[in-house]
Amino acid sequence: MEKNKQKAKPNGGRGGARKGAGRPKGARENISIKQLLETLESKAGGRDYEDLLVEDFLEARQNKDVQTTLKYHNLILNKVMSSLAKIEVTDSKDAIEAKQAAFAEALARLVGVETDTK
Repeated sequence: MEKNKQKAKPNGGRGGARKGAGRPKGARENISIKQLLETLESKAGGRDYEDLLVEDFLEARQNKDVQTTLKYHNLILNKVMSSLAKIEVTDSKDAIEAKQAAFAEALARLVGVETDTK
């Protein structure tokens, strides 16, 4: 069974497949996050990546490195806080009854049933 191979487009060499492009045969697969963290942990003497991040953050603060400290704050706010933050919405009894009435009315209109709304 033949493999489908694209041919280069005749529009000045833009787009399409190119000879020699892509990963060479026999090349290793992409590095996974798990592999990266395991390698980092082994090179760091068995210390977790999170511990290294905290240590680097504290070192940046101690050295008054404002730019690096701000980068750590952004990392924490964007990644960590979003998973911790939650919003709790509570409705009053009146709001729930109003929503139920509106839903019942919309459903009645959908199925063609007339309602007594006086």
